[in-house]
Parts: sequence; structure tokens; C-alpha cells
Amino acid sequence: MNFELSEEHKMIRDAAREFAQELKPGIIQRDEEAKFPYDFVKKMGELGFMGIMIPEAYGGAGMDTLAYVLALEEIAKIDASAAVIMSAHNSLVCYGLNEYGTEEQKQKYLKPLASGEKLGAFALSEPEAGSDASSQHTIAEDKGDYYLLNGTKNWITNGGNADIYLVIAQTHPEKGHRGINVLIVEKGMEGFNIGPKENKLGIRSSDTHSLMFSDVKVPKENRIGEDGFGFKFAMKTLDGGRIGIAAQALGIAAGAYELALAYSKERKTFGKPISDHQAIQFKLADMEVDIEAARLLTYKAAWTKDQGLPYGKIAAMAKLNTSEVAMKHSVEAVQIHGGYGYVKEYHVERLMRDAKITQIYEGTSEIQRLVIAREVLR
Repeated sequence: MNFELSEEHKMIRDAAREFAQELKPGIIQRDEEAKFPYDFVKKMGELGFMGIMIPEAYGGAGMDTLAYVLALEEIAKIDASAAVIMSAHNSLVCYGLNEYGTEEQKQKYLKPLASGEKLGAFALSEPEAGSDASSQHTIAEDKGDYYLLNGTKNWITNGGNADIYLVIAQTHPEKGHRGINVLIVEKGMEGFNIGPKENKLGIRSSDTHSLMFSDVKVPKENRIGEDGFGFKFAMKTLDGGRIGIAAQALGIAAGAYELALAYSKERKTFGKPISDHQAIQFKLADMEVDIEAARLLTYKAAWTKDQGLPYGKIAAMAKLNTSEVAMKHSVEAVQIHGGYGYVKEYHVERLMRDAKITQIYEGTSEIQRLVIAREVLR
């Protein structure tokens, strides 16, 4: 085993770290106002981050999953909202199109997505279909040369600013999850409406919306894969997406730790820095251990995917572990800051709020445990 990053991976990490510093000015205001970081998303496209795993032939950077994880981690240390915009776009949209789309779909949709010219969103969740992803009430009725799409999607990341949406819908209810399809829907299609922006606890400058479809005509050529492939598409795509969320959670945890470590050396009590007190030293030691372990597990998940090996279990393990670590140690970072940790200008309270969603989206911690247990017992 070689735990040393390649020069190429170090370059990607350093480029992302440098870019992340540009996100810091104005981040508190963006969080308070729930303001989407338009200019920074455009910059991520220019840097190649919005199609990082997509071949250069389709406008991407042609990098691997580990490069993607390294970039996400660095961006999430500073701005978890920017990280999830990048993650949903890459893991759930670009990856799915590249892996399962036709050549025509790749030319028309993947190229502008991978270059960052356009933004993507993945629409699976519904009012009654969250953890139970097979319970789709959005209907795609087969009308011959097109589908008639009706229904509502909830909690859609990039929902208001995306140009291209991958929508999971039921076509053959009698077949259950084997009757589900995935359709490429474009913003502006007649009958497609976007609901109000959700007012969220964390990741506030990413936009989360409901989507409403009322007799939307989606051409048959916009279906990805064979008839009934939609549920399988969603599950395979989410496996990779969980690696992205693990990287986001890792970044949140590491960012909170770095802030707490720096503060502990500056803040003095009883005539010495609080880092000299054993109580604080033990907290810092536990943070270092847990975050490094989470990092190795997340990197291994990325490596496993890059080797072409089955990665569903380890992706679930990484997502479960890093999200728990992010929540636990962002809270500890606030504790180390004391009263200052409770105010916005020290940033750790925002990271604590951002951490919570990593235990919920792209499969709750409970769902991850089910995935892992099923693999262990198989």
C-alpha cells in the first residue's frame, strides 16, 4: 500500500485549497442571505471541478474519484454549500450521464455540464419517497414517442439554478421498482415549475427547491437506459454520490478542527493558552484521530471505485463514518471556542449547522447501516 499522493493529486488538492480561500470573504453574508454563489460556481467550472471525473472528450478534466474527493474536501473546509453544489452536479448528474447515457445524450447534455457551462440537478426524493426511494409517485406515462411527466419532487439540490435535471419517475406501477425510469428534463419545458427556495438550517447558500411537473412532454430519446432502468440507475448513482458526501463531511470536520486548533493556541485562560490545558488537548487528540481515520476510509472508498471494484458497502461506510465525525467534532469545535463559537464571525457555528445534513441526504445514517448490514450478512 502506498499512502503518498501522486504529484497530480497534490496539484488538484492545492488548486482546490487555493480556490477555497477565495470563498471565505462574504461567506457569512451568503449564509445569512441564503445567496447562491453564482460567480464561484462559474469559477469551479473554469478550474475543471464541475466535470472533474468526466473524460476530456466530453469537456471534463479526465481525473479520477480520488482527485474529486481531494478537491471536495478542501472546498468543504471553507464552504460546504459550494461543495454540495459541486458534489450533486458531479456525482449524481455528470457521472450518471457519462456511465449510462447514449452518445447523443453525452454530446447534447454532458458536454455543457462537464465544462461548467450548465448546472445539473438530480430529482429522486418526493414527499413520500425519501429513504424509500422505490415509492415513486411522480408518473412518466408512455405516450409512444414521448413521456407525459406528472408529479412533485422535494429537497432538490441545485433545484432553482440547474439547467438540466435527471428525474426519476414511475412508468409501470405494476412492476414496482422495475417499472421506474430516469428522464432528462430541461429547464423551461412547458409544465415544469420550480417551487420556492427552502429556508434551511445549514448549507444555506446552496439552493434547495421542490419541482412540479404538470403534463411535461419529455422526448423518448431523453430516457437514460432501457425501459425500467431508473431505479437501478438511481441506486448505482447514489453509491458514488455517497463518496462525494463523505468528502464533504470530511471537509467540514477538518475545517472545524483547523479553526479549533488555531483558536486554542490564541485564547488564554489562567495565564496560558487553552491548548496547554489537558481538557483541550484531549479534545484535539480525539478530533485528530477520528478525522484521520475518516479521511483514510473516504480515500479508500474513492480508490475502490477507481479500481473498478464493488464499492457500495465501503461508500456507505465512508458516508456513515465521516458524517458522524463531522457532526461530533463540529460541536466540539464550538465547545473549544466557548462563547465565541456561538457567534457567526468565528465560522464554527456555521460548520456545525452544515454538518447535520450530511447525516441525512443521499441516504440517512440509518440507511447506511442497513446497506452495510446487508452486505455483511450476504
